[in-house]
Amino acid sequence: MNRILLFFLFLCVCFAGCSKTNDVPAQIRAQLAIDDKLIADYLQTNGLSSKATVIDSAGVSTGIRYIIDTLGSGNDLYTSSTQITVGYNAILLTTGKVVVSTDQFHPSYILGQTIRGWQFGVPKVKKGGTITLYLPSHYAYGPFAQPTLGLPANALLIFKIKVYDITN
Repeated sequence: MNRILLFFLFLCVCFAGCSKTNDVPAQIRAQLAIDDKLIADYLQTNGLSSKATVIDSAGVSTGIRYIIDTLGSGNDLYTSSTQITVGYNAILLTTGKVVVSTDQFHPSYILGQTIRGWQFGVPKVKKGGTITLYLPSHYAYGPFAQPTLGLPANALLIFKIKVYDITN
């Protein structure tokens, strides 16, 4: 009987040690709320609120906003394995600093291997199209600073993207 009680006590101690002290989904939701307010304020200040559309995923707002500057043309469908050739500028929303510019070259990427914000936003335009994405940090680099780009953790980014080619 003592062994059974000792065993149950051991199990209780094990389960108590497994309690969540780091609620990641709650942290993400809290950061998304902060990011959403900052992006909304930026768009309002710059007179872009009425032009920007929010991307939903399965009926839930992602907080990603976009403005299609030029739709482009073609019937290309995007998948996670679609190769895209793009030109883009990445701008830190809070400072306006351009952190990446591909004016001199047009890199190609597999869409499914890009940051999540691109996976949601780039398919909104066709070949030759241009789009501006306003990304909450969760859909860019999240809580991870990118020192080589000069980005702090939870960086809000604006991407001005032109799609030059789409290959499936």
